[in-house]
Amino acid sequence: MDIQRKDVHNSDTPVLCRACESRHRGVCGALNGEQLLRLSKHSTRRTVEPGTELAGESTKTTSYSNIISGVVKLSKMMADGRQQIVGLQFAPDFLGRPFRTDNSVSAEAATEVQVCSFSKNLVERMISETPELERKLLEQTLNELDEARDWMLTLGRKTAGEKVASFLLLIATHAFPENESDSIEFELPMSRVDIADFLGLTMETVSRQLTKLRKQDIIRIVNNRHVTVPDISRLSEWAGY
Repeated sequence: MDIQRKDVHNSDTPVLCRACESRHRGVCGALNGEQLLRLSKHSTRRTVEPGTELAGESTKTTSYSNIISGVVKLSKMMADGRQQIVGLQFAPDFLGRPFRTDNSVSAEAATEVQVCSFSKNLVERMISETPELERKLLEQTLNELDEARDWMLTLGRKTAGEKVASFLLLIATHAFPENESDSIEFELPMSRVDIADFLGLTMETVSRQLTKLRKQDIIRIVNNRHVTVPDISRLSEWAGY
C-alpha cells in the first residue's frame, strides 16, 4: 500500500499557506489542513507601507493578524502626548491579544509589512475549539514576556554602547531567524529618533555609539540605514551577552 507522507507539500494545506512563515513557525502551525482552509477563506493578505497604523491604542479590536514579513513597532501614549515605543514584532508573530475588547497598544508598520488578517470572532471561536492553537498563542505570549524581561535588563543596567549593540542584535536575530552564517545584512527598521526612543537614549548618543561600532568594524553602514554585521558573535559580545 502506498502511504503518502502528509506534509506541507502534499497535504490539504491551502496553497496560500504553504510558504507562509506562520504556517511553519507561527500560530497557524497548530492547525490542520481543514482548519487552515476554513481560516484562509476568511483571511485578507495585504502589504502596508511604513508608518501605516495597523491598530490604534484604546480602539476596539475587530481583527487579528499574522505578520508575514517586516517589522511592526508597538507604542503607548501618555496623557500629555508623550509616546514610548514598548516593543517590536517580527514574522511570524501574532498581532493582537485574543479575548480583549480594546487594543492596549498602537501598532505601526516600521518597515513595509505584509500581514494576513482575520476577524476577531472567527479566531476566538477557533481558539475555543482548538487546544493546540490556544497553547501556541500561550507559548508566544510567554516568549514575549521573557523577551520583555530581558529588555528591562537592557534598559535598566546596560551602557549606551551595549544598548545600541543589543538593538542591532535584536534586529539581526529576529528579522532573520533562519540565518546560520556568521555575517548578516539588514536595513535599520527605524530612524535614529525612534531607536533613541526605544532605548531611552538621545539621538546624538545613538549616532555616537553607531560610529564607535563602525570604527571597531563590528558593523558597517551604507547609506545611513543598510547595516552589515561581519561577525555576529562580536556584536553579541559588545551587547553584553
